[in-house]
Amino acid sequence: MFNVTQEQQGKVYEGVLYQLKSYIEENQLKPGDKLPSERELSEQLHVGRSSIREAFRAMELLGLIETRRGEGTYMRAYRPYHMVELLSNFLLNESRTKSELLTAMHMIEKEVLTLVQDKLSDHHFHQLNEILEASEEKNLHCAVFEYLFTICDQHLLRSMWQFISGFTNTVHDVQHHKEWYREMFEALKKGNTIGILQLYR
Repeated sequence: MFNVTQEQQGKVYEGVLYQLKSYIEENQLKPGDKLPSERELSEQLHVGRSSIREAFRAMELLGLIETRRGEGTYMRAYRPYHMVELLSNFLLNESRTKSELLTAMHMIEKEVLTLVQDKLSDHHFHQLNEILEASEEKNLHCAVFEYLFTICDQHLLRSMWQFISGFTNTVHDVQHHKEWYREMFEALKKGNTIGILQLYR
């Protein structure tokens, strides 16, 4: 059913999105219909399961599918699938755009840090320090910002950040030392917006 040409590594993710879009349209899937498993799609598309997982994650953030724990992945309410096509083209076709992904991610992070700084209590800082001590460095960035988005109560901004950071992590290694986060917390405590922005230089 699938006819996929192997592309260079940077194109794999885009190719998976295109093939999933084709599968949905060819099979006229409706809300509530089940998609093949990651393993099945990996075998049919001849790509790694991690690429399928990332594509599913992007589609879930767009509201196209939903994953039910222990049951599988299902279609949600219909939306034009050209949106996936346009986003994958925009984010992955241009090498220049790949270099801009990190900038876009940082723009959203700086915005949420600015929005959240007046909302943080001593309890919040205690929680942030617990996250800092409990998380491994590779998971720390996501854990800290997921918590900040929760405090900020900016659901759309959070979805944008999750979507862009998902793409960013496929081409960039987004990690900071714990000292970077300690400096961030200190700047937030002092309401030091300039200090927050300087972290991203």
